[in-house]
Amino acid sequence: MKLEVLNIQGQSTGREIDLPESVFGIEPNEHAVYLSVKQYLAHQRQGTHKSKERSELSGSTRKLHRQKGTGGSRKGDINNPLFRGGGRVFGPKPRDYGIQLNKKVKRLARKSALSSKAAGGQLVVVEDFSFEAPKTKAYKSILSSLQLTDKKSLLVTADYEKEVYLSCRNLQRAAVVRAADLNTYQIMNGGTLVLSESAVSKIIENLDR
Repeated sequence: MKLEVLNIQGQSTGREIDLPESVFGIEPNEHAVYLSVKQYLAHQRQGTHKSKERSELSGSTRKLHRQKGTGGSRKGDINNPLFRGGGRVFGPKPRDYGIQLNKKVKRLARKSALSSKAAGGQLVVVEDFSFEAPKTKAYKSILSSLQLTDKKSLLVTADYEKEVYLSCRNLQRAAVVRAADLNTYQIMNGGTLVLSESAVSKIIENLDR
């Protein structure tokens, strides 16, 4: 498939870029996308939750009263989970929520997400640009030219562009990511994908295998 290359004023440059069907035109595999997004979100969890069980509480281990003959229920020490301030039964412990996923599945998920965006008309290719200094106003002007002011957008650059990143950082609906760091969650959650020309080459290089 071919897409027109725009400049940062939103006008056509008269050039077209060829997007290979093997990356931007496959039949999306929804389950692969689900697994990849699940893995990303799982890795965002800290897993530092912790509650104390009865053996970890400070308190006397003396048996409160004899086992039989009181007419009441059997009780152990003051750290019994049935008492207020007692330990918790099978409480949460620190753990790693991360899950493993094959590289081929993750690659398929990214291809599926990109193909979904392409099929839905949420893909824009712009010529490479950079800023001499961080200017949020300049980045907003580009979004306005591309008619993305009130929409979510994700700009994908070939390399880390510090000034572009800082210009975008204060905008709630916009984000910037390097092509090598692009993942399935960002593609699906990013709204309209704005790809720089050189970023397209990087994406194809990473995924067209």
